[in-house]
Amino acid sequence: MSLSEQEEQRRKSREEIIDLGIDPYPSETFDINTNSQEIKDDFDEKKKNFQDVSISGRIMSRRVMGSASFAEIQDSKGKIQIYVRRDDICEGDDKTLYNTIFKKKLDLGDIIGITGYVFKTQMGETTIHVTSLKVLSKSVRPLPVVKETTDEEGDSTKYDVFSNKELKYRRRYIDLIVNPESREIFRKRSAIINEIRNVLNENNFLEVETPILQPIYGGASARPFKTHHNTLDIPLYLRIANELYLKRLIVGGFDGVYEFAKDFRNEGMSRFHNPEFTQCEFYVAYKDYVWMMDFIEDMFKRIVKKVCGSTKVSCGENKIDFDKKWERYSMYEAIEKFTSVDVSEMDEDSIRKVCKDMNVKVDKSMGRGKLIDEIFGEKCEPNLIQPTYITDYPIEMSPLAKKHRDKDGLVERFELICNGKEICNAFSEINDPIDQRERFEEQVKLGNRGDDEAMVLDEDYLTALEYGMPPTAGIGIGIDRLTMILTDSDSIQDVLFFPQMKPEKKSE
Repeated sequence: MSLSEQEEQRRKSREEIIDLGIDPYPSETFDINTNSQEIKDDFDEKKKNFQDVSISGRIMSRRVMGSASFAEIQDSKGKIQIYVRRDDICEGDDKTLYNTIFKKKLDLGDIIGITGYVFKTQMGETTIHVTSLKVLSKSVRPLPVVKETTDEEGDSTKYDVFSNKELKYRRRYIDLIVNPESREIFRKRSAIINEIRNVLNENNFLEVETPILQPIYGGASARPFKTHHNTLDIPLYLRIANELYLKRLIVGGFDGVYEFAKDFRNEGMSRFHNPEFTQCEFYVAYKDYVWMMDFIEDMFKRIVKKVCGSTKVSCGENKIDFDKKWERYSMYEAIEKFTSVDVSEMDEDSIRKVCKDMNVKVDKSMGRGKLIDEIFGEKCEPNLIQPTYITDYPIEMSPLAKKHRDKDGLVERFELICNGKEICNAFSEINDPIDQRERFEEQVKLGNRGDDEAMVLDEDYLTALEYGMPPTAGIGIGIDRLTMILTDSDSIQDVLFFPQMKPEKKSE
C-alpha cells in the first residue's frame, strides 16, 4: 500500500504515542455530560454554569502557542473552542502530555476527550478551559482541509470543501465530518420518519414487520432481484413492495397497520431512483381513497411544519406551499390540460399513435394503461410543482385498485405529485377476490407479451381475500423523495447515507 507523506507521519506519531505508554485507542468508557450545542445555547457568565463539563470531539483546527493553545473540537452537535494550558493538564514536572502529545503528535481529525469549565474569551467566544485531556482515537489518514474566508460584505466562501459528488457518496463518513449541511439532511430525514410514526401511532395504527425475502414478488409493477434459498431449494425475491402482506393483516382483523419498509427494484438509476429505497406503507379498514386524500393532506402539513418550521419550502427554483388547498385532477383531465388531447375514449392503437405524435418513447410490450402512464409521466408530471392529487386512473394501470364506484373503466386511485415527481400512491383496495383474480390474469397476459414489470398471480393472497377483507384504503409514501423536497436536495443519492454505486476504479 502506497502512503502519502502525511499518512506516513501520522503512523509514526501513532507508534511514538504508544512508545510513551499511552494507548491511542483506549477501551474504557469516557463519560460525557454535555455537548457543544448545549454549552453554546445555555452558558451564562453570570450564573457560572457549565463549570464541570466532560465532552469529546474531533480536533478540527488548532493554534499552538508555547505553553497554551487554542483548538476547535467537533462533536455530533457542532463545534466549540477549547483552551489548553500546559500546567493545567500536566501535573507535576512531567509535561509530556502537552509538550509532546498535544503539540507534536496530535493532528486534525484526532478524537480527544476533555474535562474543564466554560468561559468567554475577550473576543466573546464561548470556550472550554481544559483541565484534563485524553487521547481517544488517533487518525492515520488526514481529513480534507476546509478553509473559509469572509469578504468585506460578510459573505463567506469555502475552499477545498469535500464537495465532489461521487466522493461524497462513496466516502459518506468524510462528508458527514466536514459538511454540517449533510448531517442536517439526515437529521431532517429522521425527523420526517419520526413524525409520520407519531401521526400513525396517534391514530391507533399498529407498526408491523413483513418479509423482505418473498417467494412471490407482488404489490407493485417492477422487476425484482432474484436469489436462491439453498435449504428450501426455491427461488426467493427481494420485495418490491410490502402491500400484499399488509393487506393480509387487515384480513386477519387489524384495523390499521403500517411499516417503514426497504424495498428493492431491479430497474434503472437516476436522480430519483435507487435500487434500494424506503417507503412507509399503511392500510386502514373501513376507509376509501377520498378519506385517504384528506388524511394525507393534513399529515403532510403537520410533517412539513414540524421538520421545516413552516409549511412553505424552497426546492431548487421552486417555492412549494403545502398549506394551500391541494388541487385535484383525474388522470384524463391532467393529460388533456397539459397536452390538449383527450385520450379517455381511445383504444390502445390510437393512444400508441398519440405517443408517436408526441415523441413519447414506448415499446410493443406496453398495454393501454402503460402507454397512458408514459404520456402522463413525460408531458404532465414535470409541470406539477405544488402538491397535486392525480385521481381516477384507467383500470389497466392499477391491478390492485378497486373499480370506480361511478366511472366505468377507471379505478379509485390517486398519486400525490410534488415538485414534478410522485411522492405517494394510494388506492381504495380491491376486496373482491373474483375481480382481483381477473386483474392478476390480465397482468399475466402482459407478462407473456414481454412486460417484465407486470405483476404475478399470488394464489395465497387471493385465498386471503376469499376469507373476506373489509373495505380498505392503502398508501405508499416515498420517504426518499419526500426528504429530497424538504431538504432541497437535487438527487436521491443526497438523502441516502450509502447510495448504490458502481465499484470504484482502482488506480494502478
